[in-house]
Amino acid sequence: MPTAIPTILDQISAEKTKISERLARLDADREKTATQLTDLETAERVLTRVSTTPRATAAKSAGAGARTPSLGERVLALASGKTRRELYAACPGDRPNHVGIAVQRHIRAGRIQEREGKLYAVPTAAE
Repeated sequence: MPTAIPTILDQISAEKTKISERLARLDADREKTATQLTDLETAERVLTRVSTTPRATAAKSAGAGARTPSLGERVLALASGKTRRELYAACPGDRPNHVGIAVQRHIRAGRIQEREGKLYAVPTAAE
């Protein structure tokens, strides 16, 4: 019986050594991956400053007819006697504060008028 105890302790010690080595390798891999991630984030920031993103380029090459109107264009098109609440409801995919900012921008620019609590688009010279 005394010979079995050192063998089990030796096995436990060997397993501890293997696990410690594996943890050391994982830590090294984690540090390497973290460094690579930092480098990639830095490169991404530089590329966004220097050039357009590939997604924007792909969207532009898709064609001018396929573009969706901006929030400002949609708000201007919807300003036909609607209240602000109705405008917010008409733009469900957009945040209400963004819709409000677009409305205020159009009011300041003179493209939308507010009469009796309702918003109306001002006709342009082209219309």
